[in-house]
Amino acid sequence: MAKIRLGLIGCGNMMNIHAKAVNDCTEALEITAVCDVVRQRAEDVATVLGNVPFVCTDYRELTDKVDAVLIALPHDLHYECGMYFAHQKKHILMEKPLCNTEEECLKLIETCEQEDVTLMCAYPVRYWPGIVKLKELLDSGEYGKVFMMSVWTEQLTYRNWDHWITTARLGGGQLFSHGCHYIDLLLWFLGQPVSGSHMGTNVGTEWLMREGTSAVTMKFANGAVAYHGATWGARGTRMGYDFQVHTEKGLFDYNHNAGTITYYSKEEAHEPGKPSKNTKEILWDAGTGKKYTNNEIDHFVDCVLNHKTPLTSGRTALESLRVIWKIYDAEKNNTVADLRDINPASYL
Repeated sequence: MAKIRLGLIGCGNMMNIHAKAVNDCTEALEITAVCDVVRQRAEDVATVLGNVPFVCTDYRELTDKVDAVLIALPHDLHYECGMYFAHQKKHILMEKPLCNTEEECLKLIETCEQEDVTLMCAYPVRYWPGIVKLKELLDSGEYGKVFMMSVWTEQLTYRNWDHWITTARLGGGQLFSHGCHYIDLLLWFLGQPVSGSHMGTNVGTEWLMREGTSAVTMKFANGAVAYHGATWGARGTRMGYDFQVHTEKGLFDYNHNAGTITYYSKEEAHEPGKPSKNTKEILWDAGTGKKYTNNEIDHFVDCVLNHKTPLTSGRTALESLRVIWKIYDAEKNNTVADLRDINPASYL
């Protein structure tokens, strides 16, 4: 079996998550190098992985030891590192967000295309089995048209004031850094957006330069509307990671932490004072929710070996970021963003 030699670059919190998932990855993958500017962090990840023959503090040193790289550096370093490996004809799995500006994203995408390099953005939510199953159920047409989708994420993401995530290096706020997962998801589920708006605050997350709590609303060409509510300031949560989709026949609820898809149907018309009557059916039950980062890595390896375009390609990732930049700009001007020039064709 052909194997892809993968190098891991940037051994912070995200890479530790990836490292723990590697044992569940395809046998077509071999981790051959680990890199971090702080050597001890690289060695710690190498220890988690087991037998990694090469550890370094300068990513240029691992060039000849890999066919591809997984880059999990601070956001403002994505472009420089990505461009280096694109020119070295090494395939790239880039942690989200792809780059901090549209200009950088386009240059990296075009360079990878010119060099015949696979470029994929690490949007693991697309590869969660529960999300894949939810999309399959909705696409079947059995439950009628979707008219509303809501995504809720609540967590506490605290960093010291001197951490890079608290600065402009992040490229934006919570929406840009974390919400990009879910804007990507809304485009994948609902298609062509028409308009959108955003409101954010850093009350409760004062350690961030930009918003730590976001509320996004969007409307789509098919008539559906969507909402994404998220915070990095949750001192408690009931929703956790929850996805709700209303269709003409019922409501789907995917609770990621529980690992279940529940379908509620046959709701009678609401009458004040009378209890509602729902039927409740669990359509999918994994028992628990995980990051499933091994699924996205497996997809990346498959795309490299078989010369396929990733589901979360560079161009796909750029469209989700363009939505965010547009609604950020609209927020500054107290307007609603026109999203009709967003191209979700790569999602289909």
